[in-house]
Amino acid sequence: MSVTHTTARLHTRWIDDTVGIITVHGELDASNSAAFADRVDESAAAGTQLVVDLSSLEFFGTAGFSALHTINVRCANASARWAMVTGEAVSRLMRVCDPDHTLPVVDSIPEAIELLDGEPRRLLQLVAEPS
Repeated sequence: MSVTHTTARLHTRWIDDTVGIITVHGELDASNSAAFADRVDESAAAGTQLVVDLSSLEFFGTAGFSALHTINVRCANASARWAMVTGEAVSRLMRVCDPDHTLPVVDSIPEAIELLDGEPRRLLQLVAEPS
């Protein structure tokens, strides 16, 4: 299924019943980042594993980065695992905005699928468990 927003084109394909790949082309900015996050949220509800392919984006603004954090929270709430493939535009902003690598970034779709097939990502533990 393809959807076009003002400056971004999103396409979702399912490689099986549980793994979806959302590919985004064009520009992700304040005009379409909320719709992008909502689209990923809809797909997270439909499956358990998502690959968000941002490697073809020509522009990635700070609103897009905020959308990625929203996606991270929504996927955690839906018990959906996800990983994103970055390109030059996204990597540039990630180096500045996510220096601790808290978001699940990989270099390719096969690497993303391999990550999703592996052990679940451990979430940060904010409170120590009692002994």
